[in-house]
Amino acid sequence: MHKKEVLLKLARAAIAHKFGIDYPVDMERLRKENPWLNEKGAAFVTLNKKADGALRGCIGSLIAHRSLYEDIIHNAQSAAFEDPRFVALSPEEFDKITVEVSLLTDPKPLPYTSVEELKSKLRPGIDGVILKKGPYQATYLPQVWEQLPTFESFMGHLCQKAGMPSNCLDTHPDIYVYQVEEYHEDE
Repeated sequence: MHKKEVLLKLARAAIAHKFGIDYPVDMERLRKENPWLNEKGAAFVTLNKKADGALRGCIGSLIAHRSLYEDIIHNAQSAAFEDPRFVALSPEEFDKITVEVSLLTDPKPLPYTSVEELKSKLRPGIDGVILKKGPYQATYLPQVWEQLPTFESFMGHLCQKAGMPSNCLDTHPDIYVYQVEEYHEDE
C-alpha cells in the first residue's frame, strides 16, 4: 500500500471505529505493515463535504508529540466529533465526506522587522503559518491560501482566528512557518 492510501484509510477507519461502522481496515495490521507510522509525527485531518467541498471539520497537531499512528487516529476522531465550529459528524454523513491528511514539518520561526518584510518572506500556497501573541495563537495550513490568496486576506483572517483584530500584524506577533505533504481521498 502507498503512503497516501495508508494515511487516508487509517483516518477514515478511526472515524468508522468511533461510530461502530464496519469498515474493512485492520488498523493494527496497518501499523505493523507500516513501521513509519510508529515514528513521531504531526498531522492535521480535514473533512470536507463531497457535495460542495465545504469544510466539515479540521483538527491537528502543530508539533510531533506522539506516534503518527496515534496522532492521525486522535485528530481524525477530533475533526469528526470535537471541532468546536461544527456539530459532531452523524453516521449518515460518513459516506458524504472526503478525508484529507496533511503531514507537517517542524515549525520554524520567521523573523521579520516590518509587515512588508513578512509579506516578502511568506510563500503563498507553500507555507503554513502559525501566529502567536501572548495567549493568542492560530494557524492556517498552506491549503488555506487557495481560499484566501492575498497576504492581506490570509493574515487578516488568521489574526481574527487567533481572537485578535484583523490588523494584529501591527503588534508584531511571532510568526512560524511549516510545510505539509497533503493527501486527499479521490472523489
